[in-house]
Amino acid sequence: MAEIKTITADDLRQMEDLEGLILQGCGGDIQEWVDGINGLFTEAGILQESSRFESVSVFQHDGLTNLLFPFEGVQLDVGKLAMWRLQTHGQFGGTWLSDYVPNRLGGFVQERRPQRPKMELLGQDGNIFAILGRASALLKQAGMKEQADEMFQRVTASGSYEQALNIISEYVETELTPPPTQQRSNKKKETRDAHER
Repeated sequence: MAEIKTITADDLRQMEDLEGLILQGCGGDIQEWVDGINGLFTEAGILQESSRFESVSVFQHDGLTNLLFPFEGVQLDVGKLAMWRLQTHGQFGGTWLSDYVPNRLGGFVQERRPQRPKMELLGQDGNIFAILGRASALLKQAGMKEQADEMFQRVTASGSYEQALNIISEYVETELTPPPTQQRSNKKKETRDAHER
């Protein structure tokens, strides 16, 4: 018997590293749905090597009861699953977790890192301990004492002036800090389906 967990739609927004199949509008007995999908997918050769969905999540969104079948820990023929999903979309509203969250829930929650204080290196005292002291003071003023302590430990254990500067530039923004990488866009698409059985 599969474990059925009740989650919220917001919980899905924390699952950026996972993938799974979402079926929309699953009215009635949830255990029957899970057993039915396990049986159907085994028969169709989608679930392989006797694997089954052992842990399924149920959540409510837009007045629908939806099921998430996570791919973690199951052997799947993804090609067959993709074909099944397309052929039965009108019946089950099947979609991937990675499509559902951006299109229905506004995207995955990005971890917010505190903004790093800015500090210029050019034209300042080049002594590494002077630089470390300035960086440490800036971090503490920004309420980042733990980062200041961690930076101090790493810099004093580093093997060279250049390595020490690079470590400092991880904690405060300097001329040596690499530019931020572009975040993936999670714009909502204009599609909307409603399925309830």
